[in-house]
Amino acid sequence: MKIGIVCYPTFGGSGVVATELGLELSKRGHKIHFITYKQPVRLELLSKNVHFHEVHVPEYPLFHYQPYELALSSKLVDMVKLHKIDLLHVHYAIPHAYAAYMAQQMLKDDGIFIPIVTTLHGTDITLVGSHPFYKPAVTFSINKSNAVTSVSESLKRDTLRLFNIKNEIQVVPNFIDIDKHQPNFTDCQRSMMANEDEHIITHISNFREVKNIPDVIKVFYNIQREIPAKLMMVGEGPEKEPAENLVEELGISDKVVFFGNSNEIDRILCFSDLFLLPSETESFGLAALEAMASGVPVISSNSGGLPEVNKDGFSGYLSYVGNIKEMTVNALSILRDKKVLDAFKANAKSQSLNFDLHAIVPKYEVIYKKTLSDYLVK
Repeated sequence: MKIGIVCYPTFGGSGVVATELGLELSKRGHKIHFITYKQPVRLELLSKNVHFHEVHVPEYPLFHYQPYELALSSKLVDMVKLHKIDLLHVHYAIPHAYAAYMAQQMLKDDGIFIPIVTTLHGTDITLVGSHPFYKPAVTFSINKSNAVTSVSESLKRDTLRLFNIKNEIQVVPNFIDIDKHQPNFTDCQRSMMANEDEHIITHISNFREVKNIPDVIKVFYNIQREIPAKLMMVGEGPEKEPAENLVEELGISDKVVFFGNSNEIDRILCFSDLFLLPSETESFGLAALEAMASGVPVISSNSGGLPEVNKDGFSGYLSYVGNIKEMTVNALSILRDKKVLDAFKANAKSQSLNFDLHAIVPKYEVIYKKTLSDYLVK
């Protein structure tokens, strides 16, 4: 198949999953065309089966805000015609499913029929989509898609609760390439980050308010009062500066490292002992899964899709949002005893195997084939 993939080309989970999906599909013989405004961050190597097409948005003084949806729709039309793309897989309802539907209608006028598979990732539903300004457009986009998937049962429930959806929603969980989480280096260089007696705690996110960054720091503050520890903070976003200020106020600047965005996540996770993700909500929790695949147990909230990923008492622990005391107690119960820590690390790795891309990607192929078949019959 020739598949067009539309996604955000950023460090966020939806862009990462879309990119990894496209790369794996290309290895399985499909021709993949990424169509977005910038080359996705994890799209490192282009090949005969992987292509990138940049969406340019020309600036006109007439527009206060430049019309990305219009530019994307036009680009999709051009790419479908030029490369004879069979199917569009768009990640995020707004603006991608909306733009894809407009492209679909334009192509129909030229006698070209192309189905749309829309994957819902989270904030397109729980944050953007539920806003009264966007709700009609989101509802329309989902209902006009030819197939709809969500990355967790939790997100599916939220979507059906918030919108009047007539389409069936199939749950296809996020995934990771387990092979890529096998360390390809013999030395993580842990000694560069911490002393031998210090445990390393890690948090990775886009530093938005929903990630509860202050709770990460407060849990760590409690941990380091009991045992020697360092905190690795990876990512960029609006909550980073307040986080740096809180670290200063608590007097733990010498124990916290802010990396910013990093392409060395595998190395950081390699030397990590525990991962903190106390988010207010997570549609899935891809960062937690990546940590678990590297053998790092997770202390997280029990919000959204996290209980589907992090198995309480096995790969880590779940707590109610904001329960800093319980998260601290659970973290210390893992870290204080090396045998317990080693067991949780092994369990985290074991749990992550349920989300290996080799088990998940074929589910998308089945959806593509059925959608193509059903759409062409219509």
